Amino acid sequence: MQFTADHIADIRARFPALSREIKGEPAAFLDGAAGSQVPQTVIDAIGDYLSNRNANHEGEFATSRESDAMLEQAHLAGADFLGADDPRTVCFGANMTTLTFAFSRALARTWRAGDEILITRLDHDANFTPWHLAARDAGVTVREAAIRPGDCTLDPVDFKDKLTDKTRLVAFAAASNFSGTINPINKLCALAHAAGAQVFIDAVHYAPHRRIDVNAWQCDYLACSAYKFFGPHIGLLWGRRDLMELLSPYKLRVATDSLPGRWMTGTQNHEGIAGTLAAINYIASLAEAPDRRAGLDAAFDSITEYENDLAAQALRGLREIDELEIFGITDEARLDERVPTFTFRHPACPPREMARRLGDAGIFAWHGNYYALPLTEALGLEPEGAVRAGFLHYNTRAEADRLVNALKEICA
Repeated sequence: MQFTADHIADIRARFPALSREIKGEPAAFLDGAAGSQVPQTVIDAIGDYLSNRNANHEGEFATSRESDAMLEQAHLAGADFLGADDPRTVCFGANMTTLTFAFSRALARTWRAGDEILITRLDHDANFTPWHLAARDAGVTVREAAIRPGDCTLDPVDFKDKLTDKTRLVAFAAASNFSGTINPINKLCALAHAAGAQVFIDAVHYAPHRRIDVNAWQCDYLACSAYKFFGPHIGLLWGRRDLMELLSPYKLRVATDSLPGRWMTGTQNHEGIAGTLAAINYIASLAEAPDRRAGLDAAFDSITEYENDLAAQALRGLREIDELEIFGITDEARLDERVPTFTFRHPACPPREMARRLGDAGIFAWHGNYYALPLTEALGLEPEGAVRAGFLHYNTRAEADRLVNALKEICA
């Protein structure tokens, strides 16, 4: 189904925040790459949980049973969202960063001196520094796959050359939160497995834009965060059952040894998990389908098509601005290799000042490095970074034009 103007109007009506105005004009929320807005159904689900079934786990009374039933539904929804067969392999936690730090410590206990891991400079620091620290503690070597600065893509030759029979783990992002680049996920997974390495994917930035499918990708582990796909601040961690049962997590003695509880340390943010369930159901509701998984398939097909149109429109306008440096893929023929996240800078206006002037015009955009420090260091952009405007499926073509027109005035 192709999203029409009426579809987008209906979608926007579901998000209370999108009615906000700045100086009498609608606010343009182009800050979604740092965290999306949420539909009313997510807000209602969080409030409903706190109002009616706020209880701890496995109690022999009504609210605890109802809370546990909600958690079971959330694991089922998480499996649908990630393309997994087993809902017990979906774990919830504070956020992707916290989950990755804890998981990296557990995985590092399986490494030995002489082992290597391979990470990339295209990544958010949350899929970079945790592995560096884990490798340091385990005494193993870290190798870093280079990027091609011209279009902010991974250098495939360098990636392949740095894989050896000593490589135990390959960690990379499905999509860059700085440049919007989508990595060739299936190819990278196949190369890593051919070398005998396991694969950990950071899907945080990919999750609101494209369909995640851990079965099709054949990765071993994946993490993402619900606040990027229209939910609350909750992280999701998935791993293959055989591996997640074999690894020894850092956990309390009283915690269960069965999945998913062995990886969900302490009392969870149940209201946030309820909101995550509602966020996944919201995405599935964007398409008519016989079940949630089919709804997610169809919804992401429509999201991808619509966002590609937005990306093409935005790119055409941004390229018209003299001396504006755009990082990442700018060829409209390669839109399938990127999501509609645009990072740029201009010699006439420092990034913070540009973001401030956009904000004064009611256009919300970020400045700095967005924690994609490995990439901004590789590009020589520290300490100022750049400016980032990210589009989601609730954004409009009119907002793309507003961004371009505002930048033309700022950069003039």
